[in-house]
Amino acid sequence: MNGGILPAGIRKAPKRLVCLFPVWAALMLAASAAIGKDIGPQSQASRDQVEKLVGLWKDHFAGADGLQQRRTAFRTLIETMPGPTRVQVRQVDADGVDAELMWPARLHHPIGQRVILYIHGGGFSGGSIRTHSLLAGSLAKAASSDVLLIEYRLMPEYTYPAQINDALTAYRWLLDNGYRSENVIVAGDGAGGNIAIETVLRQMKAAKPLPAAVVALSPITDLAATGGSMTANADSDPFVGKASIETLRKAYLGSRSPTDPQASPLYADMTGFPPLLLQVGSGEVLLDDTLRLADKAHQAGVDVTTEVWPGMPHHWQLFPSLLDDADRSSQNIAEFAIRNFADKPE
Repeated sequence: MNGGILPAGIRKAPKRLVCLFPVWAALMLAASAAIGKDIGPQSQASRDQVEKLVGLWKDHFAGADGLQQRRTAFRTLIETMPGPTRVQVRQVDADGVDAELMWPARLHHPIGQRVILYIHGGGFSGGSIRTHSLLAGSLAKAASSDVLLIEYRLMPEYTYPAQINDALTAYRWLLDNGYRSENVIVAGDGAGGNIAIETVLRQMKAAKPLPAAVVALSPITDLAATGGSMTANADSDPFVGKASIETLRKAYLGSRSPTDPQASPLYADMTGFPPLLLQVGSGEVLLDDTLRLADKAHQAGVDVTTEVWPGMPHHWQLFPSLLDDADRSSQNIAEFAIRNFADKPE
C-alpha cells in the first residue's frame, strides 16, 4: 500500500490528465489507501521495450479493421513470440469447453490442489489458448499451481452470453473434478477480465461456492465506454480505442443495454465479491474501467488491490520476451494467488 497517495502511474501522470479528472482524482485519493499499490516509476529501458512492442503491434494490425481481421492479426503477432517452457500440458474437455490444463514440470499429478482458471482476452472475438499460453505457463510456475486455460466461444459466431456461460461451465467443472473453491483463482485480461468478473457474479447470484480470489487485467468493465480515459488516453493507447469498444459492444450485446450489470460489471452490486486484484497501464483507455470498478468494489467492502503500471500498454502481460515489466506483473499475480489459496505451496 502507498499510504494514502495515488498509485505511481497516476501520481506521475501529466497535468493535463489530472485536470481532466477532478472528480475521479478526488475519489481515488480517498480510496487509494485501501486499494492502491505503488509500482514505482517507469525506467528508460522499460520505455524502450514498450516502444518496440508498439511498433510490432502497429505492423501486425495495420489495416485490420474488422473483428475477423483483428483476430488474425493478434494470432500472427503472438506466433512470433516463444511458447511456454518447463510446464506439462493436458488437453481437457471441461463439460464441452475445450481447454488446456497446465502445471509446472517439476510437479507430477493428475489433478493438483490449486488452480487458476484463466480466461483470455481479445475483445470477445479474438485470442485463444495459443495467444495466452505463455502467460498461463508463467503463472503456473510462479504460483506452483495448475492453470486451466479455456477456449471459449468467440464473436461474431457466438454473442453474449455464450462467453460467460463457457467460463462458468469451466469453473463448475473444476469444482466437480477435485478442486476446492477456496483453492481456485479466476483470472482474465481485457474482455477476459470482464468475463471473469461476470462469471463470479453469476456464481454469487446462484448462491454457489465462490473462488478464493479474482484477478482482472485491464478489464472491460463498462461496455457503454463512459470513462473519461476513453478520451484522455486516446492518443497514448495504440491498442484499444473508444471506437473499437463500441464496435465490439454492438456485435457482442446487440440490442441489450451496455449498462446491464450482467454484461458490464461496473454497474453490478459487488457486495460479497471475493478478494480482487486489478492491473492496468497508466496510459490505457481502459484505465477508468479499472479505477471506477476498484472504487465501487472497495465501497462495497471488497478486499481490492489495484496496480497502475506507468507506461504499460494493453496486454503487456502477454509479452515477457519483450517487456521486463511483464515478468514483474506476472510475479505480482502469482503472489496474490498464493496469498489467497487456502492450501499454500510447500
